[in-house]
Order: sequence, then structure tokens, then C-alpha cells
Amino acid sequence: QVQLVESGGGLVQAGGSLRLSCAASGRTFRSYDMGWFRQAPGKEREFVATISWNNDSTYYLDSVKGRFTISRDNAKNTVYLQMNSLKPEDTAVYYCNTYAGSWAWGQGTQVTVSS
Repeated sequence: QVQLVESGGGLVQAGGSLRLSCAASGRTFRSYDMGWFRQAPGKEREFVATISWNNDSTYYLDSVKGRFTISRDNAKNTVYLQMNSLKPEDTAVYYCNTYAGSWAWGQGTQVTVSS
């Protein structure tokens, strides 16, 4: 089973940037599409971005297009989320996930954007 560990969250002012990382265990990381989701207080978890197993395609939540970039390094078993021009409404716990026979989720990393 794939295990995922996120890092890189923190407190940043509006307009700032953060880069989240998600390290995956297992030799089959490169076989799976990877995604980022987020959950703000009192709200349901929502899709943010996804990247195909071969880096061929990416998809984004409309509100983050042009500001966030998902990427992956299959040699390092790591997926990234570069977040620029952050807004207070981006404040949430961010999770990476994948489907490897069953859904796997990390523990999440907190991102707080102050106005």
C-alpha cells in the first residue's frame, strides 16, 4: 500500500508563495496519477489539482488556475504543489492522494494565508 507524507505548509501573507511536497513510499509511485485536495474549516474537502502518472496532463480547480502548479519527480517519488499569489481563501489543510488499488491519503499539511 502506498503511504503519503505531506510537508511544506505554513503561515504566509496574502500574495506570498509556498511549495508543498508529498513523498510517497513504494516502487510503483510512477504508475499512478497523483492529486492534491484541500479542506477549509467547516467546509468539505475539495479537489485542487491532479497530474497524470507520466506527467502528460494536469488539471486544476478553476480558482487556482494560473496561480498553482502541480508537478512530480518520479525518481524521488515526490509530487509538488507550487502555490503563488496566495489568497486568504486558500487557507486549508492540504492533502495529497492517489488511487493504488484503494484510495491513499496523507495526513495533511496546514496552509494559512493572512490578509
